[in-house]
Amino acid sequence: MLVSSPLPRWFEVLLTEKFFNACIIHEEEKKNEKNIFCLDCCTSICPHCLSLHNSHRLLQIRRYVYHDVIRLDDAAKLVDCDYVQPYITNSAKVVFINQRPQTRLRSSGNICNTCDRALQDSYLFCSLSCKINYLLSIQGGLSKFFFECKYLPLPESGFDNGLVTPDSVLEPTGSTRTSSGSGGYGEVGCSTLGCTATTKIAKKKRSSMTACRSMSSPVPEITVSLINRRKKTPQRAPLS
Repeated sequence: MLVSSPLPRWFEVLLTEKFFNACIIHEEEKKNEKNIFCLDCCTSICPHCLSLHNSHRLLQIRRYVYHDVIRLDDAAKLVDCDYVQPYITNSAKVVFINQRPQTRLRSSGNICNTCDRALQDSYLFCSLSCKINYLLSIQGGLSKFFFECKYLPLPESGFDNGLVTPDSVLEPTGSTRTSSGSGGYGEVGCSTLGCTATTKIAKKKRSSMTACRSMSSPVPEITVSLINRRKKTPQRAPLS
């Protein structure tokens, strides 16, 4: 007996798809990197393939330090992004699709519930996959965390012929560090992430979307026990 997956097909493929490889159909063309994901066809495409996917739902994929990110505004139309830490690159908020390799330094502050990566306060996950994997481990059905979006076009601005490889340093929202201060690898120091994060989390304004609606309304928040999990108090050196 076949057991249906608790995840939408497009999301399963998104987590494993390889982006920024040359398109074999347009290998002779310039700027032929596959940095667009078609949700209807569940495949990655290059800008030259767009004519065959004009009426489809399309996601623009960005890359930072060999890891794929998508705009938070786009992701929020498809999946519940609450408690996933966003970052800022090219003046746009983005979220990582997959879990990244762990750094050597372990933070004594707030960490991802799945992979233990250091996070700013009030966030519980470092990527979409970390949140979904955690939810899969504590409950069965996940349809309430995914949304039905019938219309998802590419952004009219900020898309340079489909080639999006930002050189700016990725910063968490609210960070005041400069690109030179983060070492050029999108990582923020331990003191910023784990010990002295002072970001004020603004209340989220939920706008009405006529084309995108929840598959089950209302969408419940993650359990209170998860949000109010206990944290170890950092050990501070005595005052001299």
